Amino acid sequence: MARSLGLSAYLAFARREAPSLDRITDQRPDGQLLWLHSSDPVRVDCLARLALRLKAQRGNLNLMVTTSPGQPLPRNAPKGVSVQICASENPQDVKTFLDHWKPDACMWLGPWLRPGLISAAYRQSIPLFLLDADEPGLENRRWRLMPEPVRATLNQFERIFAHSKEAEYRMRRLTQEPRRVLASGPLLEDSPALPCNETDLEELASAIGGRPVWLASQVQIQELGTILDAHRSISRLSHRTLLVLVPDQASDAAAMTALCRDEGWRVGHWEDGDIPQSNTQILISDDKQALGLWYRVAPVTLMGSSLISGHGGRNPLEPAALGSAILYGPGVRDYLDSYSRLAQAGAARIVKDASSLISALSLVTAPDQAATMAHAGWEVVSEGAEVSDQIIAVVQDALDQREVS
Repeated sequence: MARSLGLSAYLAFARREAPSLDRITDQRPDGQLLWLHSSDPVRVDCLARLALRLKAQRGNLNLMVTTSPGQPLPRNAPKGVSVQICASENPQDVKTFLDHWKPDACMWLGPWLRPGLISAAYRQSIPLFLLDADEPGLENRRWRLMPEPVRATLNQFERIFAHSKEAEYRMRRLTQEPRRVLASGPLLEDSPALPCNETDLEELASAIGGRPVWLASQVQIQELGTILDAHRSISRLSHRTLLVLVPDQASDAAAMTALCRDEGWRVGHWEDGDIPQSNTQILISDDKQALGLWYRVAPVTLMGSSLISGHGGRNPLEPAALGSAILYGPGVRDYLDSYSRLAQAGAARIVKDASSLISALSLVTAPDQAATMAHAGWEVVSEGAEVSDQIIAVVQDALDQREVS
């Protein structure tokens, strides 16, 4: 690769950056290590779940995720993914980081590039993959108006997966080898269909019959009042409507049950063996392992932990993958990309309070409307799976080559 004067100038500047005071304390695990970097902590879950699919195909693969220095450590990294502090752009920090972890490949997500770290990884022949590329720039604000370091840094990625056809065009103009740019499409949080017990599904379908059902999934106890107000209003229009209520914390189930009964609701508890009877108005399930069952049973799901701030929302692709139309509140920062894409496709609707929830439920509980939204959601999930499959195949090949080299 031809030497870039702009990149050389940036790297000279990086030598003057103060070294990090953080020290690496964890040992590198045995086996191959896939390094995941997200410049936005909110998207760590998306990146990690993609990598977990790759890990399922490679028994010896370890996963490590980093975010940029100064960013909060990810709070939503799935089990099986190690969270580490990333090196600064100081050359000694970069050398210490790469010499210690010795990653076998890197998947980089987000627009902000770090030329010092990326260039050092490139010189060590670590395969680099840029995901969801759209309008990349330099993380260091002083250098963001300088295009040359961006071009030089992009040329060090083995593959660039562009967010869209328009992004592919921009990336091809910026790189020396346009063939390395692939228009994969937007990267969404990956969500394989959650399993369920088929016997339970058949028993529930028989017990519920043709009753209208809606699900409030992963609910905070502070959201319960809004949900019960909406259920009361909907029940006046259709008195046989059944609400399935899944607390976000199993420890809240007893308190939620008591609150529902205090308001006069007839409540059953799934884990106690209760099958919904014809007069059951609310069925509570405190086991989130059963969500695959409830998403199949309920044509409409309100995603909890979103009506109030501070909880970040929950993964909407799980119900979308199983044919449930989605309602959600404004507090979905941890999954904002997925909610936005589902809403744009017509698969999800935002609600803000009991009144807007009642209006949305009245609309989407109509069978034809729920089916239309469910189909739109399935298409979004299918598109996301195709993007993930394409990325996994390329990274898989790179890791295979590292094993035999």
